[in-house]
Amino acid sequence: MKIVIVGCGKVGRYLVRELSEENHDITIVDLDSDAVRNTALEYDVMGVEGNGTSYTTLEEAGIKTADILIAVTHSDEVNLLCCFMVKKEKCRTIARVRNPIYSAESEIFKQELGISMIINPEKAGAAEMLRLLQFPSAVDIGSFAKGKIDLLSLRVNNNSVLAGRKLKELTELQKYQMLICIVERGKEVYIPNGDFVIEADDVVSFIAHPGNASRIFRELGIFTNAVKSAFIIGMGQTGYYLAEMMIEAGMNVKVIDSNKKRCEEIATMIPKADVIYGDGSDVKLLDEEHIELMDACICSTNMDEENIIISLYAREKVRKKVVTKISHLEFNNVIQSLNLDSVVNPKETTAESILLYVRAMSNTTGSNVQTLYRLKDDSVEAIEFIVHRNSELIGVQLKEMKLKDGVLIAGIMRDEKLIIPGGTDSFEADDSVVIATIKKGFLKLEDILER
Repeated sequence: MKIVIVGCGKVGRYLVRELSEENHDITIVDLDSDAVRNTALEYDVMGVEGNGTSYTTLEEAGIKTADILIAVTHSDEVNLLCCFMVKKEKCRTIARVRNPIYSAESEIFKQELGISMIINPEKAGAAEMLRLLQFPSAVDIGSFAKGKIDLLSLRVNNNSVLAGRKLKELTELQKYQMLICIVERGKEVYIPNGDFVIEADDVVSFIAHPGNASRIFRELGIFTNAVKSAFIIGMGQTGYYLAEMMIEAGMNVKVIDSNKKRCEEIATMIPKADVIYGDGSDVKLLDEEHIELMDACICSTNMDEENIIISLYAREKVRKKVVTKISHLEFNNVIQSLNLDSVVNPKETTAESILLYVRAMSNTTGSNVQTLYRLKDDSVEAIEFIVHRNSELIGVQLKEMKLKDGVLIAGIMRDEKLIIPGGTDSFEADDSVVIATIKKGFLKLEDILER
């Protein structure tokens, strides 16, 4: 597809990187000539220096033949205006909008401006955090087939029934329709077979039906109780959205912020929250507020370094969960080496939501990637494909398929039912198929075959 991206910040560059790898025709637009030139050279895409609100600039970027315009500048107004400028064109439009006032009116913008998708990074990040708090034993959670399949990751401790056992020996887990499909061990990542032995401190990712996840965790001897009380340190927009969501979910929330005016605003906007004016990185303050009695701590200041430091302290104190907000996209390998509990990056969440929309559109133009997650610093992928009606794989038993090395068929969703695949299973038209792979560049399901 032909895609015009307005905005060459962190999200814009991330989108260029991902979409260029998927062989889309990309043009990046920004006022910063250096940013445009560097991005265009690094990812071999077209670059146009100019204002994305100018139709002349957008015309130069090829908007008349574009399939999608994605506006992800730092300004909500610019993003909305970019989409308005191409309202009469045939392309779809996506805008990043951060202001809560605009976000609340997203349906109006969609109707009046013809915008296909409006995404709020902070709200999306808060929603991801809430899901982790509702399932605190998971290191990470992803979903496929419109929420009907979960990909859950957990760290194996010394006492786990998984430690020291081969996957084929875990017969007690078969009744839960789950499949361990990815194992992270230190800096290495594996697509395991039945003889693979799990070790303590491995991070294992498994496919399961959402309704079975709690029972699987209990079978593994891991608590699954949702968080009931939490600290939120840093009340920017992400913290604000999260506090609202947590209180709506029936959780007790105590917030800390070093900005007195912001504390007064939060106390007015969220009266059910316990608001504390102070420095969230002050260990004495955290201890005085009895952090050890809290189920969770969410570190959501505007500084990554501060969030990381507080998280490392809180992990030794709180009872269930520590979530760390990170804004940078460039240091994933460094962050992973710190052995934090769960990390949420609103910018990455935003980009992934946009990519999900683009991939869904691509289904009509040759690609059938529906959802894609990258783990372990992008070294492994979990991908959902939709089986097209003309696919050569329909009716072929899995044991007869010659798969590429490092590829595992992890799950099949058919008529609301999750199938953990065996050798005699086969694909049917419109199935959702999830694969795990250490290979890159799969655009259609047939790419998993060794030709």
